[in-house]
Amino acid sequence: MKPIRTRTARAIAVAIVAGSLALTGCSGDNGGSGKGKDDSKNQKDAAEQQDPVAYGDAAASTGPAEEVAGAKPGGFINVYMQSDLSHMDPGQIYVSDAGQFANLIHRGLTNYQEDDKGNLTVVGDIATDSGTSSDGGKTWTYTLKDGVTDEQGNAITSADVRHSIERLYSKVIFDGPTFVQSWLSGNDYRKALPDGPYKGKHLPDTVLETPDAKTVVFHFDKPRPDLPQALAMAGYAIVPEKRDTKEKYDKAPAALGPYKIAEYKPGKSMKLVKNDKWDPKTDSVRHQYVDGYNFSSTVSQPSQTKRLMADQGEAKNAIQFTDSVDPAQMSAVIGDANAKKRTIQGYQPYVWQLTFNLDRVKDKKVRDAITYAIPNQSMVQADGGRYGGEIAGGLLAPTLPNFDPTYDPFGKLKKPNGDIEKAKELLKEAGVKEGTKLTYAYSNTPRGQAQQVIIKDALAKIGFDVQAKEIDRASFYEQVGKLKNPYDIYMTGWGQDWPSASTVITPVYDGGLVADGASNYSHIDDAQVNELINKALTQEPEEAAKTWEQAHHRIVEEINPAAPVYYSKQIQLYGSNIGGAKYSNESSYIDINDLYLKQP
Repeated sequence: MKPIRTRTARAIAVAIVAGSLALTGCSGDNGGSGKGKDDSKNQKDAAEQQDPVAYGDAAASTGPAEEVAGAKPGGFINVYMQSDLSHMDPGQIYVSDAGQFANLIHRGLTNYQEDDKGNLTVVGDIATDSGTSSDGGKTWTYTLKDGVTDEQGNAITSADVRHSIERLYSKVIFDGPTFVQSWLSGNDYRKALPDGPYKGKHLPDTVLETPDAKTVVFHFDKPRPDLPQALAMAGYAIVPEKRDTKEKYDKAPAALGPYKIAEYKPGKSMKLVKNDKWDPKTDSVRHQYVDGYNFSSTVSQPSQTKRLMADQGEAKNAIQFTDSVDPAQMSAVIGDANAKKRTIQGYQPYVWQLTFNLDRVKDKKVRDAITYAIPNQSMVQADGGRYGGEIAGGLLAPTLPNFDPTYDPFGKLKKPNGDIEKAKELLKEAGVKEGTKLTYAYSNTPRGQAQQVIIKDALAKIGFDVQAKEIDRASFYEQVGKLKNPYDIYMTGWGQDWPSASTVITPVYDGGLVADGASNYSHIDDAQVNELINKALTQEPEEAAKTWEQAHHRIVEEINPAAPVYYSKQIQLYGSNIGGAKYSNESSYIDINDLYLKQP
């Protein structure tokens, strides 16, 4: 385990963040039952993840990262995945598998540093600190560190940072976060620079300024105290201007981090090796203990679990990347002392929800009926029982500040397996005929397939003829993110980008963000919700918390664009030769930054 960080040795300025502080199992749940005691994570554990995020100064941002006790150099870690990464181009990264991968090869202006207790500090990554604000928080200035290059040895300058931001305005980028672009240029930001930087045009200096090779200045029309946290997202990592290959960049990105791509076979495998141009003196977060990583993207979740439980041969050096223990084998893992001690657990920030395409499912009574019909407890059970999640009352996770555990407008805590009679009553009022077709899109993962069976069965009980459509896991969010997608309902999971309700309600429910590739998967565009979002974004934390709650209640109760299903937990296995394994509050997976092999 990593030694306790001596925070007193590194001066830290605690952030005052607008709208944010720094992100009961029901009866009848016997998931994970076995010989092991019930030590599944609960909402008290989740509350610990609500602690304020700190903003680090230059001392906190100076490398190298603190050593992991007992760490040894050498060897390759084997990475098990069910399918290929969703993206490798930073600008496209907004899904957790690619976010986890990004920390190995990409770097941004800022990043999260996490101590052994899970406390998070935003530090400068390629910048000298987490940022300096002025003009009441409207202006943010970053100075770049010396010695940061890509894997070819090209020095990273302010021009590369400008390029990385401006390329997000182009049609080359259709996925990924939109916070910084919209803060700089409004929700219609693409109109400000439709071709990005590719035809020689740039954002004006009044918006994004690079006065010299080492300085980047962001100018906003209102205070943006969350900028250091936004810039720590993988979606804002650096794409060197000389290395940008537009659409092709997603398959062969340049590396600034400790590892680089040596070999990539799409849909099958990838090999990462050490990036010898990465200088640990510039990095206060990452290590480069192992020689590299061998990714296998064809290992199913059940197979991952079986291999890691058996702990033989190459599995001893293996980890689950973003997949969890197979729900069908959960009891076996929990009941096996040797396997259980090789697990990491944590409460994730994700809320699984059945999203309605409001362009197709227009009647709220129908949406409410479907919501009442969902057997939430069965959905939890299919994802690992109490080790996999807890029934959700709303769309904001227990990892968020001001979480209300009593909020349950659809009565799911009282009727965890649904209320079929209530659902039928609402459908009768709506005049829905028996046998009405509903198209349900689902991801081709074990979780997605199990959810599909449960949803199809539940909706059949209230008279729907559900047409299930399978989508490849790697492109699932891309497909349901299309405005003209042909699906009525689809299961999506969403978690905060940093510990603020603003990073849930804004990207997913802001009507100004209804667009191809955006995260507003339901296409909700409600004037009152939009007004509350704009109001909350300008308020101090205490006031904003009340406004976010008001917006949340209107979304869930008066519009219902997505039925809350369950709050997600994580439990992952790793091989016996893996050292430094711990749960990361920042990524909600195994902490990829501290791993090594006990016997290289």
